[in-house]
Amino acid sequence: MLTLDNVYKASRVLKGVIRQTDMIYAPNIKKGANIYLKTENLQVTGSFKIRGSYYKISQLSDKEKENGVIACSAGNHAQGVALAATKNGIKSIICLPDGAPISKVEATKRYGAEVCMVKGVYDDAYNKAIELRDKEGYTFIHPFNDPDVIAGQGTIGLEIIEQLPEVDIVVVPIGGGGLISGVAYTIKQINPNCKVYGVQSIGAPSMDTSIKKGKITTLSKVQTIADGIAVKTPGDYTYELVKKYVDGIITVTDDEIALAILTLLEQQKLISEGAGAVPVAAVLANKIPDTKGKNVCCLVSGGNIDVTILSRVIERGLKMGGRKANITIALSDKPGQLSDVSRIIAQTGANVTSVSYDSTDLDMNITDCYLRINVETRNFDHINTIKKALKDEGFEVFE
Repeated sequence: MLTLDNVYKASRVLKGVIRQTDMIYAPNIKKGANIYLKTENLQVTGSFKIRGSYYKISQLSDKEKENGVIACSAGNHAQGVALAATKNGIKSIICLPDGAPISKVEATKRYGAEVCMVKGVYDDAYNKAIELRDKEGYTFIHPFNDPDVIAGQGTIGLEIIEQLPEVDIVVVPIGGGGLISGVAYTIKQINPNCKVYGVQSIGAPSMDTSIKKGKITTLSKVQTIADGIAVKTPGDYTYELVKKYVDGIITVTDDEIALAILTLLEQQKLISEGAGAVPVAAVLANKIPDTKGKNVCCLVSGGNIDVTILSRVIERGLKMGGRKANITIALSDKPGQLSDVSRIIAQTGANVTSVSYDSTDLDMNITDCYLRINVETRNFDHINTIKKALKDEGFEVFE
């Protein structure tokens, strides 16, 4: 069973293996609250997962180690198990969903694991890992539903209390529930008055759905840019811990996650993957209750983002933050119109990045056209200023 003594034991075992990641004050994330970032994205292997996987492997019997270990993962647990097994001279096999970012797959191989790609999502990789465990006799290292793994993740709670003794609220990502179980349990044992909130993607709300229904629920599908928390079914052990120790669960959209990734990158110079950014997304979207004047710790759980989608994430984040806008204007197809539009936009201080022209739409008059302009802007107020300036000059702007 999970105990505070076990969390402290895990902390001792992990000394010299992991980093005690920094707690960074981030005053620009949200006005009116004192926001701090627990930077597990800068952890060894790029995520918190090394804590639980290494501690679990350290507690195996000699026989279990001889059998070799097998794990399933969306990518971060894979790297943690691979590194922990290699450091202990143990063979490791990792089942990964075929949609896992290439960067995570290659990193897992570099840490010394044999990789088995499985069609589907995390839960399909889990089923394959169990099949291979039963067939080959490997020792299975569960990514979240295990007391030793949870105790390892709970060491983050010890560090949060040590680094920010006056913490009022801790916001934590939820996938299968191992991270928040360890953090919430540990913090509540030391400071019962501290609130702990979990955050899931609206496209993968398995724990939120289970808590609301009062029973463990399996989702028919999951779809989110936060691949690290794309879990269809939470653990039974983690479900009970979340139900007992977590004060509430919030869901965020992919667009809100994209904005959080952009905000961390631009304001804090931190790279976060989608799963790591969900606490910041919840704060930015004003979804965490009663933060005014409070010390709020957002646990940025990982930084292993797929660089091939980073540009798309940034683009979405810019639009969500009012930093980019697409403006459509109906024009009479005659000389000088584009010049006038350009002049007005320049006077508002915006920057035009592209222009397209359409005179073929069957819904418009034959002498008219649609002008579609992409502009870089400061915020949503700036976008409204541009549209008002165009309307004041007599242009028809489509909302």
